[in-house]
Amino acid sequence: MVTREDNDLLTRVEGDVPMGQIMRRHWLPACMSEEVAVADGAPVRTRMLGEDLVVFRDSEGRLGVLGEHCPHRRASLAFGRNEESGLRCLYHGWKFDVGGNVLDTPCEPETGRLKLERKHKSYPVHEGGGFVWIYMGPRETFHEFEPPNWAPAPDTRISIVKMHTPCNWAQVLEGSIDSAHSSSLHSSIMRPMDVDGAKATEDLWPRPSTDTAPRMRFQPTSFGFRYAAVRTPNTNAATHDYVRITLFVAPFTVIIPPNDQYKLAQMLFPIDDENTMFYFIAWHETKGIDQDSWRKFCYARVGIDLDENYRKIRTLENRFLQDRGAMRQGDFTGIKGIPAQDMAMWESMGPITDRTEDNLGASDIAVIQFRRQMIQAARNFRDGGAAIGTSEPRVPKLKLSSFEGIVPKSTDWRTLGVSEEERKSHATVDSADGRIIVRR
Repeated sequence: MVTREDNDLLTRVEGDVPMGQIMRRHWLPACMSEEVAVADGAPVRTRMLGEDLVVFRDSEGRLGVLGEHCPHRRASLAFGRNEESGLRCLYHGWKFDVGGNVLDTPCEPETGRLKLERKHKSYPVHEGGGFVWIYMGPRETFHEFEPPNWAPAPDTRISIVKMHTPCNWAQVLEGSIDSAHSSSLHSSIMRPMDVDGAKATEDLWPRPSTDTAPRMRFQPTSFGFRYAAVRTPNTNAATHDYVRITLFVAPFTVIIPPNDQYKLAQMLFPIDDENTMFYFIAWHETKGIDQDSWRKFCYARVGIDLDENYRKIRTLENRFLQDRGAMRQGDFTGIKGIPAQDMAMWESMGPITDRTEDNLGASDIAVIQFRRQMIQAARNFRDGGAAIGTSEPRVPKLKLSSFEGIVPKSTDWRTLGVSEEERKSHATVDSADGRIIVRR
């Protein structure tokens, strides 16, 4: 049972609360690289953990992330001039470099000009894997950027969907780790067919099972957890299982089972307490899907499905443009695109769902464990412990992978998709206090 206090510990991220401070001990996605691809281009507004920021690439190609509001009179730097190695506020001309240093205060008399050593809020930046990342934590916990698992090589084919959803990050993430709902909510796209594994076509994700009630298996790890949804396959049902393994990489990343064309991950990053930026990543070392096709498949095209701020045209207010006629003709939801189908459910729960009213079942094991693990992580941090995912043993993110496939029933699912690096650091969580205990 989740109490109201527990629900607040899990969901609240703004200010000095434990969950927001845990997030700040990790590298965080400020925006996609493509949004600031052009040097001297317009600054990009972003909001992260309740803070308003701007991202820009200066005339030298350097990336900067600054507080959005000029420290002089609080005008927005999103309107600023991106010129000559810095960003200049339009209001009085104060100019800042990528490190937040004040380069110029032209409105001040020469004799009384403010000291230029004053700094504006800025954060360390790194570009990689299709994203601009920032570190928002204290200096004493800073650590070098670690590439995500979808960027194993510079030429990896990466495609990204970005969408805003007006609800709390935790109910979004709970949807991403909930394998059972795909058999109903996404059943018109993830159709059961006579195939030997998960496939991807231009408009479908065929799967080799009609089983709508998977048996759930769970394994805590040092980075979060992995779990398996075990279904009866359409073929060789007496001797084989269809296994889909998902990884939760604390605090906000989910590695989803792949198909035969691309691998999948999601980042469910908190904009603030009641808004989340949803990133859906498809990638592959040799195959993959191009950016335009990926966004078309997900109904996430800017100017068609989304506005310039990645907000949907399908919203709770217009019932996600649900087509009841299509539902009568066999479409299960009448809603276009896997992300919008999910968001209709997440947003319908309210900005922050009341978990004290839930009635959970056997299919909710991953959700239950996520709540238990992250609430305990917040308590541990509040009591002086390290942020989850930052302590030893640590598995390189590039060595983490999900799995899907039909395997003999005798197969130990915990060995599937596991790298040698992860195997060596297998861990379990002490249910009494949430500590990581290493089993080698």
